[in-house]
Amino acid sequence: MNLRAIKTRTFALIVMLLGMVAFTAHAEDGVKWSAEINADNPESGVITITADVAEGYHFYAFAPDGGYNSLEITPTGNSAVTSIGNPASSAAPVAHYEESQGAELSSWSDDVTFTIPFTYDSTKGVKIAVKIRYQACDETACLTPQTVNFDLTANGYDASADEADTTAAVADSTDGALTTNAAINTQWWEPVKTVTPTSDQSPWAILVIGFLGGLAALLTPCVWPLIPMTLSFFLKQKKSGRFNSGALTYGVAIIVIYLVLGIAITLIFGAGKLNDLSTNALFNIIFFLLLVVFAISFFGAFDIKLPQKWSNAMDSRAEKTSGVISIFFMAFTLVLVSFSCTGPIIGTLLVEAASQGNILGPALGMGGFALGLALPFTLFAFFPGMLKEMPKSGGWLNSVKVVLGFCELILSLKFLSVADMAYGWRLLDREVFISLWIVLFVLLGMYLLGKLRFSHDEKKEHVGVGRFILAIFPLAFAVYLLPGLWGAPLKACSAFVPPLETQDFNLYTHDTTYREFSDYDEGMRYAEDHSMPVLLDFSGYGCMNCRNMESAVFDTDEVRGLLADNFVVIKLMVDDKASLPRPMHVAAEGQDFTLETVGEKWAFLQSYKFGANSQPYYIVLDNEGQPLTDPVYYDNSVERFVLWLNNGLERYNTGR
Repeated sequence: MNLRAIKTRTFALIVMLLGMVAFTAHAEDGVKWSAEINADNPESGVITITADVAEGYHFYAFAPDGGYNSLEITPTGNSAVTSIGNPASSAAPVAHYEESQGAELSSWSDDVTFTIPFTYDSTKGVKIAVKIRYQACDETACLTPQTVNFDLTANGYDASADEADTTAAVADSTDGALTTNAAINTQWWEPVKTVTPTSDQSPWAILVIGFLGGLAALLTPCVWPLIPMTLSFFLKQKKSGRFNSGALTYGVAIIVIYLVLGIAITLIFGAGKLNDLSTNALFNIIFFLLLVVFAISFFGAFDIKLPQKWSNAMDSRAEKTSGVISIFFMAFTLVLVSFSCTGPIIGTLLVEAASQGNILGPALGMGGFALGLALPFTLFAFFPGMLKEMPKSGGWLNSVKVVLGFCELILSLKFLSVADMAYGWRLLDREVFISLWIVLFVLLGMYLLGKLRFSHDEKKEHVGVGRFILAIFPLAFAVYLLPGLWGAPLKACSAFVPPLETQDFNLYTHDTTYREFSDYDEGMRYAEDHSMPVLLDFSGYGCMNCRNMESAVFDTDEVRGLLADNFVVIKLMVDDKASLPRPMHVAAEGQDFTLETVGEKWAFLQSYKFGANSQPYYIVLDNEGQPLTDPVYYDNSVERFVLWLNNGLERYNTGR
C-alpha cells in the first residue's frame, strides 16, 4: 500500500472517529430526567418527574400528538399501591409542523415537570417503578429514542415484605379470578364471552373448516415464501426413483408434526408458545441465514452435499433413514414458520385445548388444517422430481435454480425483518428493506434478459420470448417499489415490507389521524375520561395479515375518519420482546404465570379475557371493558369493517 493511500485511509479514520465523538457528546445532551416520590398524606401521594431540556432540543409529547416516538411515562406500583393516575404536565406542549415526519407534532422545548397522583395502603411500604421512553431532537436531526427507569420508594418500603405480599397475593387466587402484582384495573381484564367462528359446529364441520383454512393459508405471506424453499430442497434430491415417496413422506410429516406438536405445546405451555417461537429473533435469523445459504448455493458458489461416506451409506442401508430425517426437518420448518398465520380458526381451537382440555375439537380442526396445508406442498414436492427426470434439463434447470435463488434471497429479508421489528433493533427499516428489494428485483430482471450470468450459465446469443416476458415482471415490480422510498403505501406487498412508522422520510400523509395507544390500561383510562368506545387491536410484528389489514383497511379515508372522530384505538403487539419494567406475576384459572416481556403481557390478556390467540383480532369495547361487538379477524373488506365499526358505535351511544 503506497503512502498516499495510507494517508487517505488515516484521514478517513480520523474523520469517522471525530464523528463518533461528536455523536456521543450530542447524544448525551438531549434531555436529563429526575424523579421523586412524595407520600406525606396518609393515603395518597404524588410522583414528580422533571425533564431538563438542553438548549436547542425538544422532545415529543404524549400520543397521539407526539407522533410515532411519543413520550411514554409508565408507572407500576407494588402491592401497596391501590391506584395510579395519569401524568399531568406543568406546561402544555407546543405544536409545530415537522417536515421530516410530514405531520403537525407537539413537543416540549423548555424544562417541564410531570406529576402523577397515586393512592396507597398506609400500612405498607410503597415502591413505584417509573419507565420513561422519549425521543429528543434538534433542528437538524433526532437522537435515538431513549428509555429511562426509576425505582421510587416511600413510607418505609421493605423489599422483603413486598415480595412476601406479592407471593401471597398470587397464591390467594380463587374462583378463576385474576390476581396480579401489577397495578392494573382488573375490571378491564375480566374474561368476557365472544362468538367464535367454530361455535356450535359439528365435528365434521370443524374438520372441513380446518381443511379449507389450510388451503387458504397457502396464499398467506407466512407460507408463500416456503414454496421456493420446498422446490429448492427437492431439486437437490439425486435419485429419481425416490421422488414420489419423498413427497408423500413430506406431506404426512407436515400433518403429523402440526397435529402432535400444536396440541402438545398448547396443553403443556399455553396457546401462545408456537407464535412466540415463530417471532423469536434466533429462529428468524437462523431461517434467514438458511435461505441465504441456499440462494448462494443456487447461484453456483458451492454445492450443498452430504459427506461422501454418508452418500455411500445412503447407497446401501442408511440412505432411507437420512432421507426421512431431512424431509422431517423441512416439514418441521414449514410448521413453525406457518404457525403465526394459521388464522382465527386454529388459534381459537388451540385456546380451547389449552383452557378446557377438550382435545377432540382442536385435533379435528388442526388435523383438517394440516391436511389442507400439506396437500399443495406435497404436489410441489412432486414437481421438482419430474423436472429432474426430464431429458436435456441442464441449461434451463440452471436458470430455474438461479431464479429460485433470487426468490429465496428476496424472501429471506422478511424473516430478518420480523426479528428486527420484534426486538426494536431498527436495522432493517422500511426504506432499507425496499432498497434491497429494488436492487434484487432489478438484478433478477437483468439475469432473465441475459445481462447477468453466473459461472454455470451457458452464454446465449439471444433472449427467448418466454424469458423476455418473464423479465418484465421483476423489472416492473422494481419500478412499482420506487415510490415506497418516499412513503407510498405499496399495498400490493404491504404484508412483507415493514410498516410505515419505521420509515424516517415519509411524504405520504393523511388529513386525519386517530388516537392510538400501545398500553391497554392507559388507553382504557383515556377512553373512560373522554367517554369514547375502544377499538382493541391485537397485532404482532410477525403477523403479515395484520400488515395487510393496516394497509388495505386502516389506511383508507373511510376507516381513518371514522376512527378519528369516534374511537380510541389500542394496538397491542403480542410479540413485542421489550422487557417489562418488572416481571408481572399473575394467577388465573388455577395457574401461575410470570410475564417478562410486553408481548407476553398482551398475549396473556388476549387469551385470558377473550379466549383467543390469533392475530389480527379486533373487538369494540365499552368503558367497562365489555364487548359491544363480536370479534373480527382477517377481513380486508373496507365496507364490512366500516359497517362493523358503526354497529359497535351505535351500541355504545345507545347503551346497548
